[in-house]
Amino acid sequence: MSDSNFITPERFDAVLFDLDGVLTATAKMHAACWKQMFDRFLRQYAEIHNLSFQPFDIQTDYNLYVDGKALDDGVRSFLESRHIALPDGSPAAPPDWETVHGLGVQKDSLVNQVIASDGVEAFPGSTAFATHVRQLGLKTAVVTPSANCQLVLSSAGITHLFDLRVDREVAAQEQLAGKPAPDMFLAAAEKLDVLPARAVVIEDAISGVQSGRAGNFGLVIGVDRRGHGDLLKENGADIVVKDVGDLLSPAPHNSSRHS
Repeated sequence: MSDSNFITPERFDAVLFDLDGVLTATAKMHAACWKQMFDRFLRQYAEIHNLSFQPFDIQTDYNLYVDGKALDDGVRSFLESRHIALPDGSPAAPPDWETVHGLGVQKDSLVNQVIASDGVEAFPGSTAFATHVRQLGLKTAVVTPSANCQLVLSSAGITHLFDLRVDREVAAQEQLAGKPAPDMFLAAAEKLDVLPARAVVIEDAISGVQSGRAGNFGLVIGVDRRGHGDLLKENGADIVVKDVGDLLSPAPHNSSRHS
């Protein structure tokens, strides 16, 4: 029996997918853009304050402080880890301002440049699984703090696989707290007219599985593409897989709540 047998119309009504790292191969791109932006800032900050330059570390800093979080929350979280305080600034701040918003604008600009030049690839396993659950009659949504969700889905050619998207634009309009708060996933469930207990959350970020657990969703699946499966389980994942497509193949159960 495969783990996908947990996800049937008898048990669930919807599957809520994170975007970067779950549906599309964009997590590495985001991590690289975070590093490029922060390293540039940290180098300047170190020179101004006569400090040694300590670069942004993708293996630790990205996973712990920014992955899966709303843009400004990620900026603040990482800066706090380095004991750096910056003003929030205006949401319309230009990318060269030393403010939280300004640094976020820099990072977004880098991401958009990469998407424009390289395009976006969807993970085949994720596409197959999303197609599978839709064929079962389950509803689907993308829940992401990304501002370019529609662009990414369109570039990857998978827009048609989802009934709904709850992204940074929606979160701002509806004043939804970002992950690890459950607000965005709960909003998606409400918009799809399903109960959280009848919905599945699929996430690759620590903050994302925390969000799914905080929302009391029926099943939280962690996707371990970066070797942090233990952390995903410790923070709320019932099941951890290497690829979403693994849910379509027989696999050992590693769920604490479903057997």
